Amino acid sequence: DGRVVMADSTTIAVIVPALNEEDAIGRVLAHLPIPASCVTVVDNGSTDRTAEIARAAGARVVREPRRGYGAACLAGLAVNTHADIIAFLDADFSEDPAQLSELTAPIVSGAADFVLGDRIGDGRPWHAAIGTRLCVGWINLLWGTHYRDLGPFRAIRRSALNALGMTDRTWGWTIEMQVKAAEAGLRTREIPVRTRPRIGQSKISGTVSGTLRTGTRMLVM
Repeated sequence: DGRVVMADSTTIAVIVPALNEEDAIGRVLAHLPIPASCVTVVDNGSTDRTAEIARAAGARVVREPRRGYGAACLAGLAVNTHADIIAFLDADFSEDPAQLSELTAPIVSGAADFVLGDRIGDGRPWHAAIGTRLCVGWINLLWGTHYRDLGPFRAIRRSALNALGMTDRTWGWTIEMQVKAAEAGLRTREIPVRTRPRIGQSKISGTVSGTLRTGTRMLVM
């Protein structure tokens, strides 16, 4: 049913939003430390073989034709109603899927409610890294937080996520989650995750103008 069961009966569901990622999605699924059958790939209107490749690898595929990162995440959540922990991972293979266990471990042990991947390495475009730094700086200033990143590779206790009442259907999803997590007083950790150049063209951060539009959208949400 799209979940992996840990030794202590904790269930984990992995949601992978995807838009035209046929060259990367197979690698993402192959490198996760769980069976592909425990992953929900949300096809966000792909025009290539993304959904076909994900399904052939054993993943559950859900269609969400309405474009938007948050829309894809919400569609994945809608079919994973009983998991104890929800993890999110991009489909472009820019982060190491094998680190899923590191992100979920603090939640499984009861030490954290929300774990964020803090991207390290030189795999990101300079303008994307600068845009993220500016957004994080504003969040920390306005909410008194100490975030280092807004990375998409993250895991959260499902009960905590439900309490946040997530609504954003765009690229403001990551900021909404972190701001609401701070307001809710969630026990949050950030751990380093390895980053490499993504496979294919970024839908947002592949250009300077795209990065600026996304940063503006996030800060005025």
